[in-house]
Amino acid sequence: MKTILITGCSSGIGLCLAQGLRKRGYHVIASARKDKDVHMLKKEGFDTLLLDVDDSSSIKNVVKKLKKIDVLINNAGYGQPGAVEDLKREDVRKQFETNVFGAMELSAAVLPLMRKQGRGRIINISSILGIVALPHQGAYNASKYALEGFTDTLRLELKNKNIKAILVEPGPIETNFRHNFKSNYRPHYKKSSHQQGYEKRKKRAKKKYPFTKGPEAVLRKVIHAVESRNPKIRYPVTFPSYFFMALKWLLTDKMLDKAIKRIYRNL
Repeated sequence: MKTILITGCSSGIGLCLAQGLRKRGYHVIASARKDKDVHMLKKEGFDTLLLDVDDSSSIKNVVKKLKKIDVLINNAGYGQPGAVEDLKREDVRKQFETNVFGAMELSAAVLPLMRKQGRGRIINISSILGIVALPHQGAYNASKYALEGFTDTLRLELKNKNIKAILVEPGPIETNFRHNFKSNYRPHYKKSSHQQGYEKRKKRAKKKYPFTKGPEAVLRKVIHAVESRNPKIRYPVTFPSYFFMALKWLLTDKMLDKAIKRIYRNL
């Protein structure tokens, strides 16, 4: 039985992955950073661990408890809104601690065990915003671009080691992400030259984006990434992910900017 460790299982994509992979017979270790969420997961019957990816000591404590790990799914993450000129250094640092540094440190920590086993897979839940950027999401965009670069590098370094590094690129998914994104707006944004854009962004957060799917859409791609003998390097999820990835390669940067601005304005 394969053992799968998943970060950020308190809700949304992480919880869906934990439930779906357990149904397929895998030994799932569902982790979360808050005690109340760990208790919730235990009540659901999961083997679970308290894991805060922002904390190096927490990562070390968790890895010490692992006897084996076949798959690591780095799912923990959140979105810090704000135009680049409005972002505080501390906000950007926190964004990277969770979305990038935690995934990098945890991946590095489990690699010795995977090497000893002679196999393993590291699946990083990225975003289409790691491929193309949208306005007022500079910290989140940058963190996902960084996660993409880290995963690409890891894949090259692990070539011929029977350890795969894989990216999953969700587009709009029905989770609490947008609600949490909205709650992270800072008080000083009210005095920003981007205030009008922020207000439009808040209104959009209440609407359902076109082509939005449930977290089960991510689960289906993760299942393929876990079970395929030859998994893909990248798994787009939802039509917007396929669409923007195609535009990225087909259009010049200036043409892509115009297309994104037009699409973003009409959402």
